[in-house]
Amino acid sequence: MHPSSPDALKAIFNPKSIAVIGASDTFGKWGHRMVDRPLKTGYQGPIYPINPHKKEILGLTAYPSVGDVPGDIDLAVITTPTATVPDLLKGCAAKGIKGAVVITAGFAETGEAGRRLENEMMAVARAEGIRIVGPNCMGIFSASGRLSLCFPQAPKSGSISFVSQSGTFGVSIAHVAASQGYGLSKFVSIGNQADLGVADYVEYLAGDPETHVIALYVEGFKDGERFFQAARRAIRKKPIIIYKAGRSEAAERAAMSHTASVAGSSIVFDNICRQIGLLQVRESFHLFEMAQALADLPLPKGRRVAILGSGGQGVVGTDACTALGLELPRLDPETAARINALLPSHAPPACNPVDFAGATRTAMQEAEIIEQFLRLDYIDGVISNVPVSPQLFDSGLVVDRSAADHPPHIKAAIDGGARYAALPGKYGKPVICLRFANLENDIMEEMLGEGGIPVYSSPEQCARAMYALVHYGRVRGEMV
Repeated sequence: MHPSSPDALKAIFNPKSIAVIGASDTFGKWGHRMVDRPLKTGYQGPIYPINPHKKEILGLTAYPSVGDVPGDIDLAVITTPTATVPDLLKGCAAKGIKGAVVITAGFAETGEAGRRLENEMMAVARAEGIRIVGPNCMGIFSASGRLSLCFPQAPKSGSISFVSQSGTFGVSIAHVAASQGYGLSKFVSIGNQADLGVADYVEYLAGDPETHVIALYVEGFKDGERFFQAARRAIRKKPIIIYKAGRSEAAERAAMSHTASVAGSSIVFDNICRQIGLLQVRESFHLFEMAQALADLPLPKGRRVAILGSGGQGVVGTDACTALGLELPRLDPETAARINALLPSHAPPACNPVDFAGATRTAMQEAEIIEQFLRLDYIDGVISNVPVSPQLFDSGLVVDRSAADHPPHIKAAIDGGARYAALPGKYGKPVICLRFANLENDIMEEMLGEGGIPVYSSPEQCARAMYALVHYGRVRGEMV
């Protein structure tokens, strides 16, 4: 019996034990990577290297076949040549294995001969009740399963799940995301989608409590109608952000040779995305910029934004917001007067954006101004900068927030940062921050992260993040 997609993926992402078929002790081979990476990234279950010519691989006992393994096996990872895969799956079925990640390439993406082998592999899988990730993929990552087949260093744990049809490109994007502090719940390189396809992953992730946002890199679909049906259901629960590659004729040809996918009509795809509320991006890394905001912030009720910054930050931020259809309402006189009282004397009168005029300010002052914004019924969200940290003026300063004897300026900064970080939860409105200085172990960024406030490196990124929140807030509002 073929297991259902959600049940199969639950087991695949959280296996209690894995067997690496084609395991190798030769550095650089896929069979080496698939043993080495779980060992080095904290996988807790048994790893069984399968190689008939070896007794030991990377310190682990090797076995001639999965049938020789004394314990149960939840997941098989296959790295052997293409022609061997169908018979290996029969051995997996005899062992009771229900899930396999087929790293091996050389299937339908290579032409008719490869397509016949892929069909043969799938005939065995369906007959034996095994669900397959791939083939022609680079594996999976699961924070909950503490399993990394695709990353040599496990990324930061988070609530974004990323489904990528490209292995190398997807892993590269995820690496960049991890280097910038974005956290992953799950990653899967889906390859040719011979069995499990984009729709299956969307369906599973929609019900996964550890996933708050679904990000997709897609070149084409095996069953576009099923994908859109799954996405329509999933988007009622959580946002979906998609980068659709293969939009040009040349790129469509590349997609076919890469993962054996038909890219399809971009016009039709765009129209359906709009109808069901999928958020499309035109640049691949925008996936993570937008996903980070959607992961933890409350959704705005409208598109009206306030900006707090200094000089050009406000001007550029205003241009970026208005280009995306966001509005910056003028402040009413009473609110403007209250904010003017919090600004330095040389600052221009408070409008929107509000300009600190380059003056040194405290985290508490910034929190007070942002709170003035959030109290307004005509402001739905705020873009500001990361509160000024005492570490900015002392690069060697290390702040232990648990200490009880902080000097007054450190205590004031911590108190202000804590108030700032609590604002989205207090008012149910999003706050997004721009990073002025990239400080190592910045206590302000640490506290903002605890409050679910994302931090970006440019006004344009901040605007895109706010737009993503506005977009999904509108989508959810239309479903009520």
